[in-house]
Amino acid sequence: MKKLLFVLLILSNQILGQVSIIPQPKSIEISQGSFFLDKSMGLSINNPKPETTEKLKIFLAKHDLSFNQNVNSGNTLVISEVKDKLDKEAYTLEISPNIIKLSFSDQGGLHNGLQSLTQLIRNQKMVKGQVLLPTLNISDSPRFGWRGLMLDVSRNFFTVEEVKAYIDLMSEYKLNILHWHLTDDEGWRIEIKSLPKLTEVGAWRVPRNGRFGEGRAFPTAGEKATVGGFYTQDQIKDVVTYALARNINIVPEIDIPGHSMAALAAYPELSTKKDPKFVNPGSKFSEWYGNGTFKMLIENTLNPADEAVYGFVDKVMTEVAALFPYDYIHMGGDECYHGYWEKDKKVQAFMKANGLKDSHALQSYFVSRVNKIVNNKGKKMIGWDEILEGGLTEGAAVMSWRGVKGGIEAAKKGHQVVMSPTTHAYLDYTQGDKSVENPIYNDLSLSKTYSFEPVPDGVEAKYILGTQGNLWTEVIPTLPFAFYMTYPRAFAISENAWSPASIKDYSKFMNRVEDHVKVFENRNISIAKNMYEPAVKVYKEAGKTMIAIEKDMVKGDVYYSTDNTYPVNFSQKYIGPFEKPSGDFKLRTQLFLETKALGRELIISNTDLDKRIK
Repeated sequence: MKKLLFVLLILSNQILGQVSIIPQPKSIEISQGSFFLDKSMGLSINNPKPETTEKLKIFLAKHDLSFNQNVNSGNTLVISEVKDKLDKEAYTLEISPNIIKLSFSDQGGLHNGLQSLTQLIRNQKMVKGQVLLPTLNISDSPRFGWRGLMLDVSRNFFTVEEVKAYIDLMSEYKLNILHWHLTDDEGWRIEIKSLPKLTEVGAWRVPRNGRFGEGRAFPTAGEKATVGGFYTQDQIKDVVTYALARNINIVPEIDIPGHSMAALAAYPELSTKKDPKFVNPGSKFSEWYGNGTFKMLIENTLNPADEAVYGFVDKVMTEVAALFPYDYIHMGGDECYHGYWEKDKKVQAFMKANGLKDSHALQSYFVSRVNKIVNNKGKKMIGWDEILEGGLTEGAAVMSWRGVKGGIEAAKKGHQVVMSPTTHAYLDYTQGDKSVENPIYNDLSLSKTYSFEPVPDGVEAKYILGTQGNLWTEVIPTLPFAFYMTYPRAFAISENAWSPASIKDYSKFMNRVEDHVKVFENRNISIAKNMYEPAVKVYKEAGKTMIAIEKDMVKGDVYYSTDNTYPVNFSQKYIGPFEKPSGDFKLRTQLFLETKALGRELIISNTDLDKRIK
């Protein structure tokens, strides 16, 4: 025991100034001293409620603690609700040498305060159930009420336990909205009892390997669909309850009228052509032209001129609304191809009869009808920014993904907006150099994610609900890889959504990220470390091809070679852009702190460098 106390006393000299909480609290004051936390400490709950007790059980289980509800048993954790004295989801955390006081406004505030305490414990490393915490005073509340992540379970299915694991990590970083993308061309994942074929047929596709696209063949005649899965309504209820206990509301997405191939595989009569469809196994069934326009090679849209479609939507939304208690249902509305509508005589006659001048007006008509259906279920509707096209229906909220332009337009018209632009929030984008990462059609670094400001100039902040990151899963088939792609960029999403813009500081953020990377490693949770690797840019200047090597980390030095020699740290130290040599060579570059490599070595051929010229 004496030896353990001696170790903890040594650690107490190291903890001051090492408070690594993500997202950054609104106000934090650190003082001299420390608090000795162990299993013998007391627990006092003022005005205990069942939901308070549940949140404390979750907190205690994380750290294998079981406090004594006896205020006189030594050091004490005091939990107090101070309703009407703090903002929504707000908390204060005071740690003195003999007592921890956690005061909260509501259950969200209690959860958020416990997450800050959890991070303090994990960053200080518990030894045999004991840890020294810094004495401090935190006053904290969120900037936005919508702090989200989107998880796509259509392209690749994730089990209930995997979704819960994703929720667990979200909740620890005060993210409070899980946008659950439940339906798409590649699978329908939610049981609708009045429409059983949606899961009997729409939840399953034929097995295919490799990247989505031309490498995946269409189903052959008689081939059995065996890959996929869905959530029963009981499982949905279980996940919703689990999330609510961790201060997370779930927004379900039923993506219509486009992205409906799985639904049409079950009920092909809801399309214009009414011919048999299949659940897409990831095959290429569209042509994209590089300017945002595209053509679907197979019909994947509901028929907005068919009254039966609205009966279908009503049945789906009736059951969805009953399962999810949160205010919003997401109706998708994105990337809806109009070509099949424009070629169908019955659709054209419908448009003429209803005074709809073009297919955008027809889509707006569809969105308006869906909005009424959703509202009749006691819910509000939100959709991707394409729902603006043809005129935005009254009361609908917009999720702006094609940059922030759609969000600005919606906000200026008085609609609520969630900012989720591809430029800063798409977590499936390549987060490091393509020589060591899964290449996808665009890039998004941690620093770029962190730089996002959710309230654009000229927009009233009251119309911005918040912001979220989106994890599309075409190239993400497993939970560990989902974590790898989500973190640490979700740290930045969390801080963008929580912390006042005036206190954000990227260099200080990176210091905290490093501490949390170590925590992930200690917990054996996958996390990306691309911030330890250089970023290589190739560009033209004054007729020369130049190479610039950038780094996210403040510390460390970049070394490189262009003469096919290695190890890299015995080559040249990078001091600024240089002209790209000609000939058969590979650029090797890596970040070092003194002699220690911080990240992976990048090896890029001259041919690949030429492809990067901008």
